[in-house]
Amino acid sequence: MTATFGKLQGRTLELRDGLNILQAPNETGKSTWCAFLLSILYGINSRERDRTGFIADKNRYAPWSGAAMSGRMDCSTDLGELTLTRSTRRQASPMGEFSAVYAGTNEPVPGLTGTACGETLLGISREVFERSAFIRQNNLSISQNADLERRIAALISSGQEDTSYTEAAEALKKQLNRRRHNKTGQLPALEAELAELDRQLAESDSLARQLTEARAEVSSLSARAQALQGELDQWDRWEAARQRRVLSDAAAAAEAAEAKAAQVREQLQKDQIPENETIARLRGAIVNLETTRKAVDKARAERDEAMKALLRAEAAVNESPFAGQTAEEARKSAASVPDSAPWPLSELLPSIFLGALALILSIISILGINDAFANAIFFGIPCAISALVIPIYKNHKWQKETSAFLKKHGVSSAAELRMQAAAYAKLCEARDTAQANANAKSAAADTLYNTLTSNEQGILLEVRRFAPGAFDIPTADRLLRACAVRRKELAEAESAAREARLRCDLQAQQLPEADVPAEELPVPPRSREAVTADLEAVRAALAQARSGADRLTGQLHGLTPPDQLRARQAELEDQRAGLEAEYSAIRLAMETLDQANTTLQNRFSPELGRRAAEIFAQLTGSRYSGVVLDRSFRLSAEPAGDPVFRDAALLSAGTLDQLYLAVRLAICDLVLPPEKEVPIVLDDALANFDDDRCAAALEFLKAAAGNRQILLFTCHSREAEFFAGDGEVPIQRLTDAGEEV
Repeated sequence: MTATFGKLQGRTLELRDGLNILQAPNETGKSTWCAFLLSILYGINSRERDRTGFIADKNRYAPWSGAAMSGRMDCSTDLGELTLTRSTRRQASPMGEFSAVYAGTNEPVPGLTGTACGETLLGISREVFERSAFIRQNNLSISQNADLERRIAALISSGQEDTSYTEAAEALKKQLNRRRHNKTGQLPALEAELAELDRQLAESDSLARQLTEARAEVSSLSARAQALQGELDQWDRWEAARQRRVLSDAAAAAEAAEAKAAQVREQLQKDQIPENETIARLRGAIVNLETTRKAVDKARAERDEAMKALLRAEAAVNESPFAGQTAEEARKSAASVPDSAPWPLSELLPSIFLGALALILSIISILGINDAFANAIFFGIPCAISALVIPIYKNHKWQKETSAFLKKHGVSSAAELRMQAAAYAKLCEARDTAQANANAKSAAADTLYNTLTSNEQGILLEVRRFAPGAFDIPTADRLLRACAVRRKELAEAESAAREARLRCDLQAQQLPEADVPAEELPVPPRSREAVTADLEAVRAALAQARSGADRLTGQLHGLTPPDQLRARQAELEDQRAGLEAEYSAIRLAMETLDQANTTLQNRFSPELGRRAAEIFAQLTGSRYSGVVLDRSFRLSAEPAGDPVFRDAALLSAGTLDQLYLAVRLAICDLVLPPEKEVPIVLDDALANFDDDRCAAALEFLKAAAGNRQILLFTCHSREAEFFAGDGEVPIQRLTDAGEEV
């Protein structure tokens, strides 16, 4: 695989058959390689948008260099040796250009498109792949999905992958609720409408009788009221003409405000001012830089303290008389000084006795005056003197040299010297500890600083896309603030335009529907107040009759004719009978569907649980013997020798990850099409495993890699150490350039 994807800039990764161990420190690109593999197979969803706590892949893995996102993968499939490439032609569609050719040729693979690439080569949809063979550390748990459900149903029933219990049950439930759900739905609505029809029929009959009586009383007084109303109509026409003038002024103001908003919008587009969402995101990133910068300052302060502690430890070592020596050399030097003289008195007594005897014999030989005189002079006397003097001389010399050595180290005995050497060894150990701590603090400070620098460069790179003059964070922040101000000006202009248009529309709605003369009308001779007073006087005389007639007329006109009400009543009765029958049929269908799903689940869950239990037992050294899960993939584990199942939430974090991994691998065995040899990708999935269970998992993965390719990305070195010397398992250490061992 060759990728220009996220932090990967033209990087290449070559994989082999079976289990591949890919070791790399954090932030080296392991998860990016995994995301690239998923994207080269299934593409990138360009319609996905960022939201709180989530960054869309098209933004998350945009190349840091600013280059277009692209990649290539050479692979062996059941269609032959293929070369898949994806590139970006339009910024809005990253990796939208797809090509699939036979390796070593330019001959395209018939029918293999970018949309169907992953499903064609692997035999499963993206959702099934992500919930089975694509295993991430932060996504080990199994979630329910309609595609996965259809795949499972196909394996244990008809082999068709177009049915899902969840989708079917949801559809039936919607239909059931559509007909009756508590007090809502079609049936309650029909029943309420039937009751309302009964009420309207009774009300219509009563109003018809009352209206006949009221009309006779009203007709005699209507002529006078009409005359007065004619005068009021003249006032209405005059006021309508005035409202037309107000409307014309409001329309002119709205057009001016809209023109101003359009001008501001056009200028923003010309200056390439970004959207508010982009401005807010970049300004938030700048604010976050300050937090990172504080962390860098804190890390550097801790590094300086560690360096000071190291200097103090080194000074303490250098002040010791053993300075310059290792701890072992100091111990050996102290051990070389004995506690007593080389010639103790008990050992000198034989030498003194022999020397005295030799001297006495020499004197006797001299006094005898014989031929032994010469021997006594040249041999006996020197031997006697040597036997007496040499031991005394050696003791004196040892005492002098030892005293000088002890004085040099400021002690008075060999025991104190050895204690001083032991103290020196502790000082050396403290110095080494301080050195290690200083190195660790320095590395942490450098890492934080690199992160700060990388984030700053990323922000500046994005800001310079629309503001080329942004070469530092303060300038970028100032430019972003200026962009925000201009966006605010546009928002205010658009708001003013909307308000002006709303006022214009309101004036238009208030304009009477009758034709309004365009010319200026004269003011009516009588005031509106005088005409209104006369009309009120007439209406006062007709108060009861006119009020009752108007009320009854309005009520009766607002009601539906009785024959239509009765026809509608019969129609609703037929509809209610049909809906009641449909409601009963849907309930029966839901019960039957639930029974069928329970049957399918009872056929699949034991097989999945059995296989998951086998894998879980291998991963935990037979600590657990059983695994059960319900239709929503809620898990429980049975400890060996304990018949009580434990809910997954009660397990430790590491054991829970092992349980999830076991179920994931069991799903792979049962769901993935064997003829496709779908690869399994694990991204730091063993991070929470202890050493023993990690070794068990590695042994299982190696065995499982006999018929499929398995990629294990890890930030630890123990996986590589476990397979050190195993020629069947390739190991790569990913750095700036891949290193194979």
